[in-house]
Amino acid sequence: MVDTPFDTLESAHDFVKLLREHVQGAEVEILDDIGVADEEGAARRLDALRLVHYKLKQLNDHLGAGSRILNDLRALRRLLTGDGREPRRSAIPAVTSPASAAV
Repeated sequence: MVDTPFDTLESAHDFVKLLREHVQGAEVEILDDIGVADEEGAARRLDALRLVHYKLKQLNDHLGAGSRILNDLRALRRLLTGDGREPRRSAIPAVTSPASAAV
């Protein structure tokens, strides 16, 4: 079977994280381009770049929401399958009263 980026919740989460990092990098580049277009007085180009920045911000927000949903799904899967780490019981034995020890 061929592995794809979405075989598991973990791999899908990693993919979304990587995609989000690239979108954030593109946002930084667009902000630089917006500064250049503003200095040049290129109004039409500036409007287009601002729209691109808005859409990248929207995409970044949606990817953030998707990442949180994937986290929730992973936590629910661990809960349902019992794979999650449950709080450990204390390794210290329970203290018994002297009266109950004599019984």
